[in-house]
Amino acid sequence: MNNLTKTLAVILCFLSTITVYAQEKDSTSTEETKPSGQILDKIIAKVDNYIILESDLQKSYLEAISQSQEGFEAPSRCEVFESLLVNKLMLAKAEIDSVIVTDAEVIMDVNQRFNMVLQQFGGNEETLVEAYGKTAEQLKSEIHDLVKEQKTIAKMRSSIVQSMSVSPAEVREFYNKIPKDSLPFFSAEVSVGQIVKKPAPSRKEKDRVIKQLNDIKQQILEGEVDFASMAVKYSEDPGSKNQGGDLGFFRKGELAPEYEAMALSLREGEIGEPVESQFGIHLIQLLEKRTDSFNTRHILIKPRPTEQDIAVAERELDSLRNLIKLDSMSFAKAAKDFSEDRNTSDNGGFFSDPTTGANRLSARTLEDPILYFTIDTMQVGTISHALRYEEQNQRTGEPEKAVRLLYFKNEYPAHRANLEDDYEKLKAATKKQKESEALEDWFKIAKDEVYIDIDPAYDRCNALKEDED
Repeated sequence: MNNLTKTLAVILCFLSTITVYAQEKDSTSTEETKPSGQILDKIIAKVDNYIILESDLQKSYLEAISQSQEGFEAPSRCEVFESLLVNKLMLAKAEIDSVIVTDAEVIMDVNQRFNMVLQQFGGNEETLVEAYGKTAEQLKSEIHDLVKEQKTIAKMRSSIVQSMSVSPAEVREFYNKIPKDSLPFFSAEVSVGQIVKKPAPSRKEKDRVIKQLNDIKQQILEGEVDFASMAVKYSEDPGSKNQGGDLGFFRKGELAPEYEAMALSLREGEIGEPVESQFGIHLIQLLEKRTDSFNTRHILIKPRPTEQDIAVAERELDSLRNLIKLDSMSFAKAAKDFSEDRNTSDNGGFFSDPTTGANRLSARTLEDPILYFTIDTMQVGTISHALRYEEQNQRTGEPEKAVRLLYFKNEYPAHRANLEDDYEKLKAATKKQKESEALEDWFKIAKDEVYIDIDPAYDRCNALKEDED
């Protein structure tokens, strides 16, 4: 396979994320036919029962360019094609080797991604369905297949590279092999930390929601209204409200434990007491119970922090800031002990580059524009007062209010790569190369165990030819 070591590194770009499903329709709906009626999209490769379309390659090529590590050469179209070929080979081999990803491993991601797409349509499912020309269940099914494929590829890749590590000597050797005039140039970077407080709704607010749900329940029991119409009117679950709150059948263990415990304690047709989960407070009706699954509908209402709750969080963070400034506590310890952002708290509160893991970010990787412009007004070494902001809930895709302290620890000028300043980047690149070599060895064997057919137009990529030493 021509230049496979470099090519297989491209695979890493596709394993950490799955393209948001909302992009799928936009990029494929215009690629199916030309005005003349000729087929524009076409199959460019087959790997057993899996295919690669021309449109798949185009989307993945653009994605790989956008995710390529700064300072290093972006992948070519052939390299991306080869990486897609390896991905399909992994899927085919997973079937042969009985590498299984269960629905339970997939369902939470599917619901999360569906809700994120739904939020792009203002939470209006009818608008979403009209835009895609498919029902919510059809869309979820397609997202399910995408997520399951990605998790299968990740599991296969993990079994191949396992827990590979690199030594300082290997990093140094990798660096020394790069011609001095070819060393990558890195733009200016910053080191930024945060301590986050997510204001919790007060007991009073939760009691208000519980009373509202109990009032709704009473109206239903008295026959004044039906459950479905009240779900459409009041539920804040965008994925089920337009179905009258109907969630469909789920297996045991697939829903929030508090929700499931209440649902399974009910008789068919019975409505339970309001119950709180990580998503909010639910009013649940059990519709049908089978041996290994059950169907419910619910009305979800989310208690929200009041202005007073947010002000309390601000005061707590400003008190923490004073302790840090008096050297009574380090920023890293405060972040680890008190920050409610799991993505940064275990890293001393610092943002890290998703590619290298280093605590240094370029403007390109500092994706939050509000964060970027806030840092631009701060001096190096300073900690901000408590700042309000909104972040996307990773489970629901909805914006939620939060408060944070920002620590502008350091800034680094633009420079050419060197071992002292860029060790973590070079270490990540060294590890990618080492993993790619392991994948290359695997590919040489695996490609002979499955059927592969490539469109002649892509013969130039030499995807199945091994490097000549």
